[in-house]
Amino acid sequence: GGGAGMGAVPAELPDDAAIAQAKSALELAADAPDASELTAFEAAVAANPDDHQARFDLASAQIGAGQRDAAADNLLHIVETDREWNEGAARAKLLSLFEAVGLEDAWVAAQRRRLSLILFG
Repeated sequence: GGGAGMGAVPAELPDDAAIAQAKSALELAADAPDASELTAFEAAVAANPDDHQARFDLASAQIGAGQRDAAADNLLHIVETDREWNEGAARAKLLSLFEAVGLEDAWVAAQRRRLSLILFG
């Protein structure tokens, strides 16, 4: 049974940026909570701004809803507050977002500068 799945990419195909970008976009979409949960996550973060998990969930939902500015703000906040939280999950999510948007994108360049300032500033 069943046709060829995602694994059916020919081996000689270069693993170029476009493929990495598509993979990141797919992973982010699969990870994203339902956009209808946005308000619940927003309320949770408003009630407890130090709850990194709530903020992380909110950022994931925002990515799913296309609110990448808000998502980046929230993820950067977590990195700034607790860099090693959840084994660096916030930074990893940010990097996935950057890859999904496209590393050549001006928006990504601006967010990466913000991340660098937090990490090395």
